[in-house]
Amino acid sequence: MTIEIDGSYGEGGGQVLRTSLSLAAITGEPIRITGIRAGRKKPGLAAQHLTAVRAAATICHGQLQGDALGSTMLEFIPGGAVQAGTYSFDVTEAQPGGSAGAITLVLQTILLPLALAQGDSQITLLGGTHVIFSPTMTYIEQVYLPMLRRMGITAQVKLGAWGWYPRGGGVVNLQVKGGCQLTGLRLLERGELKRVRGLAVATELPAHIPQRMASRAENLLRAAGLRVYVQALREKGVAPGAGIFLTAEYRNSLTGFGGFGRLRLSSEKVAEIACEQLLQFHQTGAPVDEHLADQLLLPAVLASGESQYKVAEVSTHLTTNAAVIERFGLGKITVHQEEKTVAIIGNW
Repeated sequence: MTIEIDGSYGEGGGQVLRTSLSLAAITGEPIRITGIRAGRKKPGLAAQHLTAVRAAATICHGQLQGDALGSTMLEFIPGGAVQAGTYSFDVTEAQPGGSAGAITLVLQTILLPLALAQGDSQITLLGGTHVIFSPTMTYIEQVYLPMLRRMGITAQVKLGAWGWYPRGGGVVNLQVKGGCQLTGLRLLERGELKRVRGLAVATELPAHIPQRMASRAENLLRAAGLRVYVQALREKGVAPGAGIFLTAEYRNSLTGFGGFGRLRLSSEKVAEIACEQLLQFHQTGAPVDEHLADQLLLPAVLASGESQYKVAEVSTHLTTNAAVIERFGLGKITVHQEEKTVAIIGNW
């Protein structure tokens, strides 16, 4: 029986689509999604979403209807168990003229299905690696994957080229170990801050730009009493781009924040944006940032044992993702708004 999913529910964004695709591939359940990204200024499938759809179908030989740019309806019928293997997915192929669509969103769609499959996988992803309003590849590498490693998922990424909006051109190699056994996560106390490490990066731009971002970030965070080191780098990319990406390491948890360069925005201001986000999170005392909060739901519901964690903010992303997961009947997710805690008991 097809699971019907309302893509306009809650925050009405791409998370509904990605979670649904992952769970359909894992469970083998056919799905039908309507109102895809209805809450966005440009509803329907953008290039990165279309690439995620086709990637999910590829790894389980699924059948698709509605897989077109701008489509607000999708039917996905998995064709069998997820197959480990060597794959390549290019966001630029989904849109005439290319795209800088975030390949991290494709990665998050296929990671868990491949981690649970038998056999190891090697995936090449091409497109945008550091795109605003999406997890950056630095966040995936330094926060998301290390946190999932604690739950039993073994995966590594290697960044071959940086891809910024609007050109993209980024290259990432992802290795996923199959046959993972997931265990629950308990994270109610983050412990003391050990250090903040950062990357200030520019491609096809002068070396003083990352250096200025790094210096400003170090000065701001040290003034706030934090131990910090930011590395300034000029890296490989097909077009000009710049940004700073900060990772805070606590005794029990990790978090990350970033700022992106753009015309008429000084290097110092870019660093200030990232630092302000990090300091705001630091003041909450919570172990899990609002973005990681919804990203942990899927592995937690597929894990043995109960998971429980405290979040900086209960976002609509979190509550929307919880509702989508429960449509598959895989477990019980309880979000406590006042305590800002999440409890997950899976029955997969």
